[in-house]
This record gives sequence, structure tokens and C-alpha cells, in this order.
Amino acid sequence: MARVTTFIIFLACFVLSEAQVQPGQCTFYEECGRNPSIENALIPPIVPCLSYTPARALKGAHYLKLKSVCPMLDRGENATLACCSIKQLQSLELSLTLSKAILIRCPSCADNFAHLHCINTCSPNQTQTVNVTETRNVTYLGTNVEVVIGYQAYLSTAFAEGSFKSCQNVRIPATGGFAISTMCGRYGAKLCTAQRWYDFQGDSSNGLAPLDIDFKLIPPGVTAGVPAGMVPYNGRTLRCNEITPTGGEVCSCQDCQESCPLMPPPVMPAGPFRLMGTDGFLVISILLLCLLLIAFLLYLLVSCWVNAKEKQDKERWTGKTSAKDPNGNTVTQPLIDPAEVSCTDKNSLAAQEFLGSLFQSWGTLMASHPLKVLLAAAIVVAVFATGLMYIELTTDPVELWSAPNSRARKEKDFHDKYFDPFFRTNQLILTAPGRKGHIYDSLLFGRQNFSGILEKDLLTQLLVLQTRIQNIEFWSSDLNRTATLKDVCFAPLNPSNPGMTDCAVNSLLQYFQNNVTNLNAKVNMTELGVTKEVDWRDHFIYCVNSPLSFKDITDLGMSCMADYGAPVFPFLAVGGYENEDFTNAEALILTFSLNNYKRDDPRFKVALEWEQIFLNIVQEYQRDPRNNFTFAYMAERSLEDEINRTTSEDIPIFMISYLVIFIYIAVALGEYTSFKRILVDSKFLVGLGGILVVGCSVLASMGFYAWIGIPSSLIILQVVPFLVLAVGADNIFIFVLEHQRDVRRLGETREMQIGRVLGNVAPSMLLCSVSESICFFLGALSTMPAVKSFALYAALAVLMDFLLQMTAFVALLSLDARRQDSDRCELACCVRVGTRRPIKPNEGLLMPLMRKYYAPVLLHPVSRVVVMVVFVIVFCCSIFLMFHVTVGLDQELAMPQGSYMLEYFKYLYKYFEVGIPTYFVTTKGFNFTSAAGMDAVCSSVGCDQFSLTQKIQYATEYPELSYLAVPANSWVDDFIDWLNPGSKCCRLYTLGPETGNFCPASESAWRCGKKCIKAPANGVVRPSVEQFNRFLPDFLGNRPDLQCPKGGLGAYDKAVIRDESGEIIATRFMAYHTSLTNSQEFTKALEKTRELAHKITLGMREVPGTAPDFEVFPYTVTYAFYEQYLTIVPEGLFNISLCLLPTFVVCCLLLGMDLRSGLLNLFTIIMITVDTVGIMTLWGIDYNAVALINLVTAVGISVEFVSHLTRSFALSIQLTHIERAKEATATMGSAVLAGVAMTNLPGIIVLAFAKAQLIQIFFFRLNLIITLLGMAHGLVFLPVLLSYFGPGVNKAVLLKIQLSKEKARQERETNKNAHGHPNQGYEHGEKPDLPFTNPSTAEGTQAGESLGYF
Repeated sequence: MARVTTFIIFLACFVLSEAQVQPGQCTFYEECGRNPSIENALIPPIVPCLSYTPARALKGAHYLKLKSVCPMLDRGENATLACCSIKQLQSLELSLTLSKAILIRCPSCADNFAHLHCINTCSPNQTQTVNVTETRNVTYLGTNVEVVIGYQAYLSTAFAEGSFKSCQNVRIPATGGFAISTMCGRYGAKLCTAQRWYDFQGDSSNGLAPLDIDFKLIPPGVTAGVPAGMVPYNGRTLRCNEITPTGGEVCSCQDCQESCPLMPPPVMPAGPFRLMGTDGFLVISILLLCLLLIAFLLYLLVSCWVNAKEKQDKERWTGKTSAKDPNGNTVTQPLIDPAEVSCTDKNSLAAQEFLGSLFQSWGTLMASHPLKVLLAAAIVVAVFATGLMYIELTTDPVELWSAPNSRARKEKDFHDKYFDPFFRTNQLILTAPGRKGHIYDSLLFGRQNFSGILEKDLLTQLLVLQTRIQNIEFWSSDLNRTATLKDVCFAPLNPSNPGMTDCAVNSLLQYFQNNVTNLNAKVNMTELGVTKEVDWRDHFIYCVNSPLSFKDITDLGMSCMADYGAPVFPFLAVGGYENEDFTNAEALILTFSLNNYKRDDPRFKVALEWEQIFLNIVQEYQRDPRNNFTFAYMAERSLEDEINRTTSEDIPIFMISYLVIFIYIAVALGEYTSFKRILVDSKFLVGLGGILVVGCSVLASMGFYAWIGIPSSLIILQVVPFLVLAVGADNIFIFVLEHQRDVRRLGETREMQIGRVLGNVAPSMLLCSVSESICFFLGALSTMPAVKSFALYAALAVLMDFLLQMTAFVALLSLDARRQDSDRCELACCVRVGTRRPIKPNEGLLMPLMRKYYAPVLLHPVSRVVVMVVFVIVFCCSIFLMFHVTVGLDQELAMPQGSYMLEYFKYLYKYFEVGIPTYFVTTKGFNFTSAAGMDAVCSSVGCDQFSLTQKIQYATEYPELSYLAVPANSWVDDFIDWLNPGSKCCRLYTLGPETGNFCPASESAWRCGKKCIKAPANGVVRPSVEQFNRFLPDFLGNRPDLQCPKGGLGAYDKAVIRDESGEIIATRFMAYHTSLTNSQEFTKALEKTRELAHKITLGMREVPGTAPDFEVFPYTVTYAFYEQYLTIVPEGLFNISLCLLPTFVVCCLLLGMDLRSGLLNLFTIIMITVDTVGIMTLWGIDYNAVALINLVTAVGISVEFVSHLTRSFALSIQLTHIERAKEATATMGSAVLAGVAMTNLPGIIVLAFAKAQLIQIFFFRLNLIITLLGMAHGLVFLPVLLSYFGPGVNKAVLLKIQLSKEKARQERETNKNAHGHPNQGYEHGEKPDLPFTNPSTAEGTQAGESLGYF
């Protein structure tokens, strides 16, 4: 982008000491060659001849030229006097053309600017405003003449301030900055004033002014310091919201604040929810807590009121008020009348009988043919697992977290279809924290503090490093030749055939064109009679304040433009400064930009190779003890590299975690009746089999989905085995422990016993597995691909795990029982031990402890009340905390501990002063070629006050609300300015073979004498449709330079996409976000830019001819990641609700429509989930998609903690709620504790040693929370809850037991001599495990056990 400001001032001759200051007199006239005191000027410094003569009357061509260039001096032909020749007018026109290229957007500003220089050059009263201060004798055309090389110009402050104010806000659309920043030298736009503006224009060292002009701004009425006879010029200036005398329209709102419509203040974002002056959620939580505690207190009072009646019932049930059977015998159970049995009890009994009978038969069958079953299971798993050959592992974060049909993905696909992707960034941020700064007393800029990082020796070191990186060479097999930076670099101004100096490398050193000679340059310079040395520091100060300059104002005379032809804005070169105090910057920034290619493009691999060498060099440099920098760095590939490194490094941690779980299961499943039988009673192989069942279920699930083309992900590989292991281990423990606690009956074979045990526990296993599987299948309705694929894989894996447990594990247990009955060692089957297996059943360690100590303490009247109150308080506190959980996932959390990217993110947030660019993209269906279409987009003169770019401008005025810092660039605005005949950008050849074709501004005027379009009367340039389509390609291919800074190459050549017919089908307008440092700000920025884009869309659709489906949308590379957080809260509620639904429905159905058990089960799982989110808030765990996956997992694991115990309570036939709760806690609670909690905890604790922060936070912390809360609610809260509100005893079961006992009694009476039968259920050499048992004492027990009640 060329820096355009040229203010060529051609002077009139001043009266010498003998001359008189009076109206109508000239001070100088005509051109007299070059200024001999100026070298290295950007344009020829032509100066006037000193000539005290009367002003000339103009006529003919001379008059017409003055009327064209300086219309404010026009008084009519022959009546117009002026002090400038026609040659001077031509030079002045050429000079003004350069400035008009950036000022023409605001006609009144351009007129005021021309007004000043027309007065200085052509005023008929030149002697009254111009005082010559320096002349020089030169030889011009063979004649010795005296030329003016310096003068004073006297202006009134009113005129000066008026002109400055009209130009102060004119913008450069390509950069979003102010034009005044290029015309105020070292001060930039922020510190620019009228005096500084004029001083820069009159400074010949800027390369544009042909001589020195000392502008004297004189306030009204002040005469001190004004030479006698001098009259400060006080002409009328035009306000920026005023129509020019030539008919030019008022300036647009973007360039003139006075033109802006009265805008209502923006709607402030809603504050936090408040009630009664405090946090509203806190008030609600307190009210809910009070309500629940009061309700519980009322329940206790009502319970006391009905206590007497319950006591009587208890006495009747326990025989204290003896009941008699029909034969007059005393019984200890209440007699159940069949009429008392409810329909629900009957359904529950029928369901349990059916399931128990079904699973008993199934278990007996599986146990009878173990080898065949294992072979069949292995074949089925192998068939499924062969699909793993086709597995696709998704690692692209966009594919993982952004749904293909989501808005962000559609917008990304649209953008990537038509536009190049974001270039690849490779960056260093360097600091020198140990370096002390210094004070530099600059000749031009005064005393300046330079920070420690801005030292010449450090800059020299940086240049060496930068040069080494730029010179990277390597052999590329994809290109079959040596590759260098130019093969992959982003070269905006020469994309087709870039050289090394065309590559976009941004750093402070680009202010010196990466040249050590320029960095070392020094020169003595005299300013106001003071001579000092100027060096790189003066050039740096100038360039950071005026980065578009082609020449600084020092005698160094160096350009500020980068070697690749574009400006380097200070925020790309230095960081860590405040209020644009660039010399106090704390960091240097070095950025290499590469083109981004599609992954199947061979150049993509070349770019990756270059980046790897870049990383190698930087890391080597960091280790070098001679390095004086402390720095952070990254390459575009770094994020993916570090994530992959994390995965590979943490695989051993997961393996150790699974190994710990396996060792625990193998040890915990053993019976250990005596030391001698430890190798017989251990369950090492059973535990290994259980682990293999889990592994096979995961492999089968992954293989099946690979068959049908559903991709997997790393999170599936990490979470699903862990989840299935937790679920599967629980079922294994319940089954094995029940088998160990059981006693084989008379006449019962081993296989029949296993079948009977399975019939007791399998309904509970079915309840949990079906609930979890349906839960996960419903979770697959999620729109997030990662959550959806996880749910599908988990659902099938849980289902396969259950099926394999019902087949392969039953067969494996049958084989193990056969070995154990034969007293054979587990790992040495040929070895037998002589110690016999004990006859009594093995209850293990936990069950007696929980029955004898834990359950009585837990269910003590005082303990019950305390537990209820504590858990209700925790629940209400968690509700409050749940509404304050942080939503998002900061990208640094994806990095492992110790990653260099963590340091980079820290430096990025600390030192970077700007945010990421964002594009406002337009789709097909808008007519840009029409005047109305251009007006609806542009922001210059004549444009709609609510156009696309103008609305973005309004938004940037409130960056704290819109998250936009810099207005959008606009190819439409720059195209219009490029076409404006007031500039020399768009001309046509009038000579040679190219006649009629576009002529660039670099060509001489004699070859290109025709403008592309004629000047409109009102100054509002709008090309016709034909002109638009003809010249747009020329504009997009025109390289910007000093003569024409509006060329579109580099800035817009890839921003406008046309189809074969020439219709514009996609465009984009680039703005900049404010600095965004966390996911919450990124999400809010997306939300606000979408709101703005929607308003723009509605406005542009009102333009005639616009398609109804036309749309403007914002796009930046991060939107696809952060879109999920706009909807993740309702998405999460939806997914978790879907998961909770089957836990209630399945529980009710499998318990025979037991609504109360289903509701209590559901309520406890909800409490676990809510408490989990509450603890997440306290422990700093953000809510995001990874957390959502774990919360869905939490529902599944909670089912294991809750549902087994709920079913055990519902089917218990103990007399009271408390006794039933004790029994359920002792029997099923011990199995759950051993199978779920104690299985998960060792593996979870191992994950604390993982390097990946994601694993530490979302797998260690969150899974630890889930397990501990599940254990607390399942083993502490739920038994107490059931003891208060659980369902009553199933009277259908009691009736069946009652009838069974009566039938047994009748059989004993009719067959008193039948005492038992020999056990025929043992194989040769085996011994019965049970003593001889009278069937009359076991009949009722068998009736209950057949249903799983004992």
C-alpha cells in the first residue's frame, strides 16, 4: 500500500528588503529547476524563481487551467489575477493528484487541502501571506537565476484549524486507518494537530515537499511576530458536512463525524440476574433450600403422627400380636389376603419371575457349553473387529466439534470454496527482561525512553536469526528439487512468481528493509540551528508513527516500507506497549507468513517441512547460551503437533491406569479362604477375562462403526474403554460375588447353580446396561460430531459388553468354577492342593462390615436426618454454582504441561495489541454494479449512511460491546477512489499499441492522456455497469505505489470472486476484532458479529434486485470452534435430559411399573449430575463439549451406583423400610463399592500423572468428582432416601412365599418319611460343598431366591 501524501508547494516571490509588501504583488513566479539542497526526493523537487512582480491577469488556456486546479481563485476570465504560470499549475495539479488519491473520499477536505496550496502558489496577494526566508542561485537553462528554497506562510488559525478538522477523520479503506496518519509524520493520527499537519507538509525531508515551508498559524487579532504588511490568510474553509462550491457532496459519516446521523446509544448487555439487590440464583437456591428443609421437617412431623399405627403394624408383623394360620399355628409374617395385592405388585412379580426364569435358563445353557460359547463369542467379535481395517480417526478440531450442517461449518465451507484459507503463521515473540532501557535525546523527537529490548545489538542478533530462517533450504521429494521460503511464502504483491524479497516477513527490521547497513546508518543533521547525529532510533520513531511513509524526515532518507512492498504496522513489529508509546515496547515480534494449502496439495507437505526446520532452528537458538533473548514461538503446525505428542506420551498413562484396574479386579474377585488355597481361590483369569470382555466389546463397537463409515476420535479411544470398564466391572463383581455368596443346593449341578445365580443378578445388570445403552443412543441425537460419535460408540460398547457378559463371561466363570471345584491352581491347572474348600458361603470382607457396622450407623435415626439435610444443602449450593460455571475451553488447555505453546499463549495475550481479523462475507445475489448496490456497501461520499461498511464503522465506536476494533476495509470504496478522475490511478493509453487499454500510474502522462471515466458534477463517482465490469479486473491487478496507493493487488485481488459471466458471487470485507484472550470473549465476539451481519443483510436486501436468499455473514478461523458455546448449554440440557429419560423408564418397566422406585432413582441421578457441575465450578473445570461427554458418562456411571441398590431395595421382603435399606446397602452396596467405586478410583488416580492438561482436568478431576459423588449418593444418600420414601414391600411376593410355605407344610404332612435325596449333581472326584439340608427348611427360601429377593 503506497503512502500517499504529497504537498508540493510552489511559491511566489517575496519582496526583498527594498520591495514593498502590498496587494497584487507576487513574491515568486515560474519554475526554475530543481532544489539544489534536496537529494533522494520521491518526486522531482521543482522550485520557483524569486520574482517581485505584479500578479498576472489570466486568460485562455492559462485561465482554464487555474479554474480547473484552483477554482477558489476564479474571478472570471481576464478578471482573475494570479502569481503562478501554467507550468506551475501543471506541477501543482500533479502534486494535488497524489494527495487526492486518499483525500478525494471527502470532497470538502480535498478542496480545503487544494485551497491552501493554491493560495501559497497562485495567490494574487502573495507578498501579504508569503515571506521568503531562503534563496539559492542556480543555473537553469544556461542562465543564472535565484530560486526560492524556503519561505514562511502566514495563515489564520481559523483557516488552518478548519482545513485540518475537515480532513482529520478521512479514512484509508484498505487499512482501516486514518489518512491523516500518513500526513503528520512522526505524530501519527492520534497526536496530529493542525500545526503538526502543516509542519509535515512543509518539511522537504519527507521526500514530497520541493522546498521548506514554515507555516505560521496566527490567532485572530494577534500581530506579535507578524512582519509589517503581512496579512495571515483567512479564507473560508468548507466543513466536511458541507457541499463544495463545485457541487461536491458532503463527506460520508465514516470520514466526517458531523455527517453522521443521530444514533441512539447501543443497548447495553443485560446485567447479571438479581433479586432483592443480590444474586438472583443465590436467592432462588436459598428459597429452594428452605422449601426442601421445611418439607422434610413436615414429613418428619407427619411420620411421628402416624408412628403409633406403624408400631401396631410392626408388632403384628413380628409376631408380638401373634397371627394364626388356618390350622392354628403361630406365624411371624403377616397373613396376606390376595385381595390386598395391587396390580403394580403383580406386574413387578411377573416381570421378575419372567426375567429370572429367562436368565436362569440362559445361564445354565451358557455354563453347560463353555468352550463352544467362547468360540462363538470370539468369532462374532472377530467379525465385528475386522472393520477396524477401515477405521478413520478424526483429528481435525473442526470436524470434531463443529457439526457439518451447523451455521459455522456452512459458512466456513462457503469461505474456503471461494477464498484462500488463512495464511499459515510462524511467529516469535522476543523479550529481554534483564535489559535496562536508556534515554535517547533525539534531535527531532526530543527525549525518548527506549526499553531494554530496543537495543541495537539485540536487533542485530534478531536480524541474523531472521536471515537464517529466511534462507532455509531443504530437499523436497514432493517438488523433486530444493525448496526454499519463496516456494511456500505468502507474497501479497507478487503471488504468481515471488522472489525472496516478495515474501511477507513482518518484523521491526523491515523498517530498515532487513538491511544491516540501513540499521547501522548514521548522519549528522541540523534542525533549528542544532546539529546532532541521527540514527536507527530516529528512523524507528518516525516509522512506527507513520508506517506508510516512503521516506522519513531525517537526513537518513530511508523508507519505512517493508522489502516486500507493504507497510509494517507497529502492532506487527513490537508489543507490550501502552497508549501507542512504541519506544517503551517490551517485545519484538517476528512473523513469517506462508500460504495455506489443502492437505492433498503437495505444497502442503512442503510447508510442513519448512515449518519443522523453522522450529528446529528456533529451538536450537533457544538452547544457545549466546542468545540474549527470552522468547516464545510457534509454527502453524505446532497445535496439531503438540496435541499428537500429548496423545502418544499419555498412552502409557492410560495403559498403567487400565493395568491398575485389572490388578485390582483380579485381586478383589478372589475368595482367599486360606493361604494354602490362595492360588485356587484367586480370580486372576476371571479378572483377565472380564477385562478381555470389556476390550472385545470396545473393539466390536469400533469395528462395527468403522464398517458403516462413522469415524472415531482420540476422545473415544480414551473415554469409551474407561466407561465400559466401569460399567462392566460392576456387573462382573455383582455376578462373581453373588456366586461366591451362594450355596449349591441338593441335586443342583454346577451349571444349574451358575444359571440360578445369573437369574438372580442378571435383571439388575440388564436394568443398568439397557438404561445406559439407551441413554447413549439418545445422546447420539447431539449435533456435535464428537459427542454424537462418542455416544454411538459408547452405546454399542455397553450393549456388547452386556451380551458378552451374558455369554462369554458366564462360560468363563463356569470353567473357573470347574477348576476351583477340582482344587486346581489357577495358573498351574495340573497342580492340586489338598486343602478343601470351606462348606459355608463366602461373603467376602465388605459385606459383613457393611452389614454389621456401616448400615446400622448410616441408618441410625440421627444419621438419617443429618444425611438428608447435608445432601439437600449440597444440592442447593450446587444449583447456585451450576449457574456460575464458566462456559468454554481455552486453547492452551489442549497443550501438555511443559509445551512451548503454553509459553507462546502467555506471550500472545500479554504482548499482542490487536485481535484476529474477521471477514464480512457476501454471498451471491447482490448487484454490486448498480449505483444503489455500491451505495449500500461503500462509506465514502454519496454512500448510504447505513451501508455495510458504515454499520461496521458504527460498531467499532463501541469496541467493548461489539468486539470490533478496526473498521472493515472496502474494495468498493477503493475501487471508486481508484476510478476517480481526480487521481491518476485509472487512465487509458492514448499512444502506442496499447491504446484504449488500462494504463498504470507508473506510466508517464504523455502516453496516458485519457481518464477512465469523466468527472461527475457532484463529485460522486459511480461507474456504469459496463465501466464497472471493464475496470474491476484492472483495479484488482494494479499494484499500489506512491503514484497510486489505491491499487487493489495484495489487498483485494483475492477478495472479489466472479463467475464466468462476470457476476460477483462472493466478496469479503476485512475488519479486526479487539484483543480476545479467552473462549468467553471469542464466543461473545462471534455472537456480536453475527448480530451485526444480520442487520447488514436486512439492509442490503432492501436494495432493488437483491435476491431474497442473499446473506452477509462474519467469518474467521476460530468461529467454527467457538460456535458450540453459543448453544452448548441448551444442547447439554437436551442431551442429559435424553440420557435421564431411559433411566426412569427402564427402571419402571423392569420393576413392573414401579413409579416410586423409578422417580427416586431418577432424582438421585439428577442430584449427582447437578452436584458434579457445582463441584466443577469450585474446582475450575469449564463446561464445554469435553465436559459434556463426561457428564453424559456421569449419567451412565450414576446408573451403576444407583439402580442396583434401588432394585435390591424394591425387591427386598424385610419388614420395614430401614431393614430393607440395610439389607440393600449390605448386599448390593458392597458389590457396587467393590465393582464401581474401587475399580474406578485407582485408574482415575493414575491419570493425575498425565502430561496433557485436558486429561488432568477433564478425565482425572472430572471423573474423580463423578466417582466420589456417585459413591456418596449411591452408598450414603440413596439408602437414607429409600428408608424414608422408598416403595412398600411387594405383597405379591409375600403372598407367593406364604403359599409356598403352606404347600411345603402340606407335603411334609403327607410324606413324613421323605427327608432328602443324595446329591447327584457332581462330577466324578468332586465333593459336595453343602451339608445335608432338609428341604422343608429351604422351601420358602428357594421361592424367594428364585426371584432374586435374597
